[in-house]
Parts: sequence; C-alpha cells; structure tokens
Amino acid sequence: MRIDSNTSDAGLPEPTAAEAELNQRLVKLIRNDMAGKPIGFARFMEMALFAPGLGYYSAGKHKMGEAGDFVTAPELGNVFATCVARQCKQVLKAIGGGDILEVGAGSGALAADLLAELERLRQLPNSYYILELSADLRERQRQHIEQMVPHLHDRVHWLDDFPQPNMEGVILANELLDAMPVSLFCTTEEGVKERFVAADDNGFRWSEQAASTKLTERVTDLDLPIGYCSEINFNAEGWIRSAADVLHRGVVLLFDYGFPQHEYYHPQRIGGTLMCHYRHRAHTDPLILVGLQDITAHVDFTAMARAAVHSGFDVLGYTAQAPFLMASGLNEFMAQSDPNDAKTHLQITNQVKKLTLPSEMGELFKVLALGKDFDESLIGFQLQDRRDRL
Repeated sequence: MRIDSNTSDAGLPEPTAAEAELNQRLVKLIRNDMAGKPIGFARFMEMALFAPGLGYYSAGKHKMGEAGDFVTAPELGNVFATCVARQCKQVLKAIGGGDILEVGAGSGALAADLLAELERLRQLPNSYYILELSADLRERQRQHIEQMVPHLHDRVHWLDDFPQPNMEGVILANELLDAMPVSLFCTTEEGVKERFVAADDNGFRWSEQAASTKLTERVTDLDLPIGYCSEINFNAEGWIRSAADVLHRGVVLLFDYGFPQHEYYHPQRIGGTLMCHYRHRAHTDPLILVGLQDITAHVDFTAMARAAVHSGFDVLGYTAQAPFLMASGLNEFMAQSDPNDAKTHLQITNQVKKLTLPSEMGELFKVLALGKDFDESLIGFQLQDRRDRL
C-alpha cells in the first residue's frame, strides 16, 4: 500500500491498523469524487481534512498536544489566553459589551482559559460562540469547558455557520487560515499551470493543467520567475469577506504563521510553503497518510489585508506574536509568577519561551487585527505595528 511504503521512505512512523483502514476509506471516497478525472488540490485538501467522519479534522483522531501531531499556543498553557483576554477586554469595554466568536476552537483550551481570565477581569462577553464543523472537536470542546469553567458553560454556544449579521464584539481565529484549502500553481514557459491530484494504482499522483483565469491573473500580478511553485488561498480571502458580512462593530483577531507578500513569494521559497504534520514530524508530501496528517500552508497576510479592506474592514494592526503578547500584559503576568514555586514558575517560563522566542513561535506567528466602527488604538500593537510592511 502507498501509505506504508511512503511513510517508510519519508522516515515517518507507521500508522496503526485502525488508521490504515480509515485512510483507505477516505482514499476510496476521494477517488469516487474524482470520477476518473483529476481534481484541483484545493478540493483534495478539503476532503483530506474535512470529509465528514473521515477527514483529518472530522475522524476523531487526537490532533493537538503531545499525543497528537502538533501543538498550538493555547495547548501550551494559559499564558496565551491570559494576554489575548486583555485585548478582548479593551474591545468589549470600548463598545459597551458584546459577544466573542471563536472560529475553529480546537480542543477548547483557548475558550476555557479566555473565559476564566475575562471573568477575573470583570469583562465577560454576553455569549461565547464557537463555530466548529467537526462533531468530534465540538464534543471535546464541551467536555473541556465543562471541566475547566463549569459555571460558565451556559454562556458558550456552538454554531454550524457564521451568525446573523450585526454582531458586536470580537471574532477570534487561531491557526485557522493555514488549514484552509489552497490552490497550487507553477509558472512555466507555457504559462501558469495549476497542480491537480489524480488517482493511480497505489494512491494519488500530481497532474498539471492550465490554470483558471482567476488563478492565472493572480499569479501574473505576482511577477514570479519561471519555475516558481507556490499557493494562493482564495478560501481564506472568502472567509475574510464572510466575517465582514457578520461583524457590525468590533474587532477580528487572526493568529497564524505566515508572511507579508514580498516575503511569502521570496526567491528562497520557490517550492511554496505547503507542509504536512504527522506525530510531530513535518514533511512535504500531502498525497500520503490521507486523513491521518494535517496539511497546512503559510498565510499571505498582505492578501488577507487586501481582502479585508475590499470587504469594508479597517486594518487596525499587524505584528509578530511576541510583541503582541508583550504589549498585552505578558511582562506583568511573568512578574506575578513566584520563583519560589519552582514547578509552576518553570511551566510558565517554558510557555513564554515557546510563545515568544524568534526560533519558536515568537516571530513566525503573526497577529492581524481588522475592525469595523472601532477607533481606539489596540493595546496589542502599541509596542510594535508592522502595517507598513504589508
């Protein structure tokens, strides 16, 4: 089977029998969707990650934490949420209250810790909405919130889609945009080609076709050299437009890894940014371990900002994660940590290092703030604001 031979070739752990069986079911589903013809990579990625009951985020596999495939900022502990809570407090206080909507809430760690800190800060939202498509993750979120903040559980509501327009408050998305299906392209002597996925006897293989007019125009505008391969995230831009339709007053906070456009399409990234994560190992082949591994692409924050402005948002701030957290109370939080409580102090120190060191999450992860009818300067960008680099 392709799943076995290629994991061995890539130095990846072998899937369990149950994982291999799930993989084969998803492979069959995708092949049926192809109906004998290649499909665009965006469609392949969508099914690999989100096919009901079989996709990576839908099949019940532990994704986050030490036992999963990767670790997100909220999974490290409550330091991240403590800082984000201060930014949320500013927004909610400025607009006289409101709601929080978290899109893609993972294990529920950010929601639980954020609610606990906002309660301590006396600035709880009227409601905390979670837009989560995965039934498995919804259940884990419910259990975690019930365990950590049971008295606030009734304030949390799960949604299948964006709420109705006229929302006031904060929309949060942590490591959401990087998991949205992307279109892959390569520039050639014959023009822009789009990378499709075709079926073969052992699984899947790459296939190239002439790109659509939409993709061709976007790539042409980037003025890239022949032989450059990368990705465009039209789905993330669509998500920005949807958020703009919903938010009447308040702020959107996007946390993700990526670059401004001039860095994203740097000559050194001639192969693009697509990455896969399986049991804390990273590799670049999305056609293996289908349904068992995460597939991500870095975020082009310039494209996100442009989509935001075209949708009626103001771009309120853009910076790296480290200066955002430091401006949002990280130093005060550290000052309150008791060095005599060695275990707790060490845990907090390790979180801070992981969140802020340039070699960890501090520089690669960025924060983009978008707003509507919000005039205050956001505290998270008072130490450093890089909007001029977008």
